[in-house]
Amino acid sequence: MVLLHVKRGDESQFLLQAPGSTELEELTVQVARVYNGRLKVQRLCSAPNEKMKQVLKKTIEEAKAIISKKQVEAGVCVTMEMVKDALDQLRGAVMIVYPMGLPPYDPIRMEFENKEDLSGTQAGLNVIKEAEAQLWWAAKELRRTKKLSDYVGKNEKTKIIAKIQQRGQGAPAREPIISSEEQKQLMLYYHRRQEELKRLEENDDDAYLNSPWADNTALKRHFHGVKDIKWRPR
Repeated sequence: MVLLHVKRGDESQFLLQAPGSTELEELTVQVARVYNGRLKVQRLCSAPNEKMKQVLKKTIEEAKAIISKKQVEAGVCVTMEMVKDALDQLRGAVMIVYPMGLPPYDPIRMEFENKEDLSGTQAGLNVIKEAEAQLWWAAKELRRTKKLSDYVGKNEKTKIIAKIQQRGQGAPAREPIISSEEQKQLMLYYHRRQEELKRLEENDDDAYLNSPWADNTALKRHFHGVKDIKWRPR
């Protein structure tokens, strides 16, 4: 199974698995449904009034946890079945709170019946129509007429970062060469080096030449975990 780390823009959304033989028409629709389904759960969790929020607090927390972006960090793949489970939990809790049902115009009822009107709202801009959804990987559009393996090869253990967006928005930004965590390490390393060089300069100390910070190969050894090796004859 190929592991897809789905993003919109630079923001992580969820993990999803699919066989390399999957038709991209089917995969694109599947990704769009999970993406939009998560948005629906989020809207439902924020729509209840204060009275309902108190009663539904536990259910809301459980539903939000199912579709949370933190599932990416935990390595948990999100499926449409999980999204439906979150919706069912919320639907059941609302039925307990309102056994006579909600009025037809209530936004929560309209969400459950897929009759929500999001026109002119930010929430509406976040939704991606299934027919207009596109998947991109490595600056290439994954065209719906092909299979996933046509792009990623036959290795079923491949992991890719796939970006979803609306057709007509152009190619999304490429992924950075190094991760944000690696970038932080580089910045920290150079900051420490500059501080050490500044201190040695101020002290006008001859020990500068023996300082590890003056070693031009220190950065390479730092990231390879090799340092302070001393050689001596046997």
